Amino acid sequence: MENNEVEQCFQQHREKEMIVRRKLDLLLRTGCLLMESRADTSRIMRNMKRTATFLGLPWKNLHIYVNYNMLIVNLSDEEHSFSKFQRVERHGIDFDAISFISKLSYRAIANDFTLDDYEHELDFIAHKPRHYKRWQVAVGAGFACGGFCIQFGADWTAFFYCSIAAMIGFYMKMWLDGKGSNQYVNIALAAFVSTLLAWLTSFLTEEGAIANCLPHFMLTATPWHPMMACALFIVPGVPIINFVSDMLDGYIQTGITRAVNTLMIISAMAFGIVFAIKICGVDNFAENLSMTPHHNYFTFAAAAAISAMGFSMIFNLPRRLLWVVAIGGVIAVCTRNFVNLGPSSGNVGLDWGLATGSLIGSALVSIICTQAIHWFHTPHHCLSIPSVIPMIPGVLMYRSLFAFIQMHGVVGEVTVATNNMIQASLVILCIAIGVAIPNIFLRKMVTPRRKERLLKLEVERRKRHGEMVDLHEL
Repeated sequence: MENNEVEQCFQQHREKEMIVRRKLDLLLRTGCLLMESRADTSRIMRNMKRTATFLGLPWKNLHIYVNYNMLIVNLSDEEHSFSKFQRVERHGIDFDAISFISKLSYRAIANDFTLDDYEHELDFIAHKPRHYKRWQVAVGAGFACGGFCIQFGADWTAFFYCSIAAMIGFYMKMWLDGKGSNQYVNIALAAFVSTLLAWLTSFLTEEGAIANCLPHFMLTATPWHPMMACALFIVPGVPIINFVSDMLDGYIQTGITRAVNTLMIISAMAFGIVFAIKICGVDNFAENLSMTPHHNYFTFAAAAAISAMGFSMIFNLPRRLLWVVAIGGVIAVCTRNFVNLGPSSGNVGLDWGLATGSLIGSALVSIICTQAIHWFHTPHHCLSIPSVIPMIPGVLMYRSLFAFIQMHGVVGEVTVATNNMIQASLVILCIAIGVAIPNIFLRKMVTPRRKERLLKLEVERRKRHGEMVDLHEL
């Protein structure tokens, strides 16, 4: 009889241990889905803590380590220790998955989910079809680049040529990604093909040899602008912004890894563009292109809206939010132009410079999004990042690229190239910092509220399921 009691007690402890391990596995899967979808580390930690509250894992005994390619959780006290590892196999951008997981941790407590219910929801998110088919994403990416082309001073004919080149390049990248090819090789090939196709359209000019053979609407007065914008669907806006957010939040190691990944993406993109330029024998046309806008504010607003919606399709943002980010893109770009331009360029504005304009434009949109997230029930980055992407300084990036690849030993070449590179990098950094402005200045106000809400969730969870996991019972 005593042996039966001992065996039964052992079996009960064994079952409790298996439940703890399953909870740790669900916690890791939650964090892994967020990292795979390119959530910033701070959001991953918040969501994992809320999930731990639902799972009944006590914070004082729980330790979470988030790295770019590996997640680790440990539940331990003086006598027990349970650890699990989860490797992050892939990295994409899926704002819909980030939004779903952010809501799931609240729903799980409010709706009294079982572990099976929660696991079913995770499986649903992991295998949920994207909102847009491949060809739709390619069209969105193409028009996004076309919107950049308009912002750089092109006409609407060049807009369509740029869009077509970008569509083909992006679709090829998606096809190669599906075949399992190396992501950096895919980026280089996509940039190469897009640039090559854009170069072919440069012959369709009003002053070209074939002008008399084509109808007027197929001819463009700005033949070189598509080459600058056709590969910008590769620009790693999300990794750059996440890198800044992680560094500001103290997640230095993950932030540095994101920065290195960003540099690899930009290097692969530059390699593809340079290879195409060398084959085509293109001179430094970007040097003579004006940085002063030639269009009115309405045209820039339309281009910004198109670019914002196009990138939102790449990021798998739900259709219901496309018009929201379109308005955000209009606000960001028009604010940037008003602050940047002024009497010195014959425009109405403050004349404070491009970097300052980019910072203020992205900060304004980010601050508006802190309120908009309550209206549309979606995370902050899902609205702010697509809205600020249209401010990418493509002309400066191209000037820097051309300056470096076409050096001939003339005095001052390095200075010009470095100056353009620093200006472009500064603008991109200002955009990223602008998005992080609410996190920088409102953290002391927001953090106590988040902790208070988490404590309320824990109290609610205790009422429904009893006490948290007690390691001494194992």
